[in-house]
Amino acid sequence: MDNNLSKFSMQVDLTSFIPATDDEKKYIVTMRPSTTFFHDGIERLKKNRVALVSFFIIVLITLMAVFIPMLWPYKYEEMLGMQPGKPMDASFNNLRPFEYSSTEEQRIEEGEKVFPHLFGTDSQGRDYFIRVVYGTRISLAVGFFASIIVLVIGIIVGSISGYAGGMVDIIIMRIVDIIYSLPDMLMVILLAAVLRQRLSPVIEGTVLAGIGANIISLFVIFALLYWVSMSRLVRGQILSLREQEYVLAAKTAGAKGGWIIRKHLIPNCISVIVISTALQIPSAIFTESYLSFLGLGVNAPMPSLGSLASDALNGLSSYPYRLVIPAVVISLIVLSLNLFGDGLRDAFDPKLNG
Repeated sequence: MDNNLSKFSMQVDLTSFIPATDDEKKYIVTMRPSTTFFHDGIERLKKNRVALVSFFIIVLITLMAVFIPMLWPYKYEEMLGMQPGKPMDASFNNLRPFEYSSTEEQRIEEGEKVFPHLFGTDSQGRDYFIRVVYGTRISLAVGFFASIIVLVIGIIVGSISGYAGGMVDIIIMRIVDIIYSLPDMLMVILLAAVLRQRLSPVIEGTVLAGIGANIISLFVIFALLYWVSMSRLVRGQILSLREQEYVLAAKTAGAKGGWIIRKHLIPNCISVIVISTALQIPSAIFTESYLSFLGLGVNAPMPSLGSLASDALNGLSSYPYRLVIPAVVISLIVLSLNLFGDGLRDAFDPKLNG
C-alpha cells in the first residue's frame, strides 16, 4: 500500500506497539527518586548555611541552659558570702570575672581547689555565670510555652472562623480587629501589673506558686493578645482550602466540620503554621525580657535575662559587663531564631519555591 494512502487507513499500525528497549526506557523515565514535601523542604533548608548555623546555635544554647545548672557547683540563688552562724562575708560581692574573694584565696593557699567565677559575682555575692545560664533557661522556656499557647488558640479560632464563614467569621474578625487596634506595649504593661496583683493570692499555697504570679500573668497576656496574627494566618489558609475537591468530597460523604478541619485543612497548612510559630518564639522571648527589665517579669530571686540587665543598671559605670552579657545573649537568641525562621519560610513556603 502506498505510504500516502496508509495515512488514511483505518487499520491499526502494529509497529507502534513494539516494546520499548532498555535504552528507550532510561531516556523516557525520569531518574529521580520519589520524595515528599517535607523531605524537599529539609533538603532546601540544608543548603541555607545561615539557617543551619542559627539552628545549631539555638540547640547549643538550649543544651547549655538545660545541663549546665545540673553540673555547676554554684546555685543561682546562693549567696556565697552568707554562711550559717557567721557574719556576711562582703569579699564575695562584686567580684570581677575570674576573680576570687579573700576567703577563696585563703582556701587556695591551703591547697584546696576552688571553682572560678567565670563572669564574677553580683552585688549580693551570687555567681553571675549560673544566673545568666538560668536566666537563659527561663527566657527560652517562657518563649516556647507562650508560643505553644498562641499556636493552639490561633489554630482553633482561625480554623473555626475560616471554615464556618458567614456571621461567625464576621464576629471573630471584628474581635481580632479590636485587639489589633489596642496599643500592644501599653496593654501588656497594664495587664502584667494588674494580673500580678490578682493572681498572687489565688495561686498562694498551690503548685503554681513555684512558677510565680508574674510568669503566669505573662502566659495569660499571650493568650489574650498575641493569638490574633496566628488566627488570621490560619483563617486565610483555610479560606483558600475549604473549596478544594477533597473537602467537598468529605462533606458529601457526611463528614463533620471538626473532622474535616483536623484531617484535611490543618494538615495542608501545617508548613505555614510551623514557620509562623518559629517566628513567634523570638517575639515571646523579647516580650518576657522587656517585662522582666521593667520589673514585671519573673519573681526574685529567680533570674531572667531581662531582670539581669535591669539589675546591672545600678552598677553600670563600674561593672558594664553585667549589662553587656545578658544583652548579648538576648540578641544572639532572638537573631538566631529569626534567621532560622526565615530559613524555614524559604524552604517550606510553596509560593517562594514555585
